[in-house]
Amino acid sequence: MHFNMKEAIEVLERTPQTLENFLSGLSQDWLQCDEGEGTWNAIEVIEHLIEGEKNNWIPRLEFILQEGGNRPFPPFDRYSHLTDRSQLSIDQKLQEFKEIRMKNIRKLKSRVEPDLHLELKGLHPEFGTVTIRELLSTWVVHDLTHIAQIVRVMAERYRADVGPWKEYLGILKRQENKDKL
Repeated sequence: MHFNMKEAIEVLERTPQTLENFLSGLSQDWLQCDEGEGTWNAIEVIEHLIEGEKNNWIPRLEFILQEGGNRPFPPFDRYSHLTDRSQLSIDQKLQEFKEIRMKNIRKLKSRVEPDLHLELKGLHPEFGTVTIRELLSTWVVHDLTHIAQIVRVMAERYRADVGPWKEYLGILKRQENKDKL
């Protein structure tokens, strides 16, 4: 196993700044492009990340610490951000994400003692028994997944415009191969 809490926090701390540096000041065409029906654009990904900060990672961590595996923690609606749309600007959303994330990292640091808590078990409503280590690892990989998703969606916007260079652009080839499966 490779999980290390200090290293996990390194990624979790950097995600808001990474997204702010990448998305702040971009035109709406970049921020609203997607991969077609049923896919998310960069704004929707940020809204999803905010929702996760409010209702997923730390609430589930606290639930495990309090309840253990006695009862399942409440389900998290991964799509709630699509029905409860915020009218904030992208910069305001990025700021909200950063503020909530920093608060959540402080909670994480104050509540989890790696030598004592990482193997504590909780009960996921779909997966059954999970550990705090798995929850925290998933939080990190979730961030990386959505950073990659934003980059992939934005690259897709120029798919037709790159012409024959598409053969050398792995990000476009991966999506092509995915479509063939």
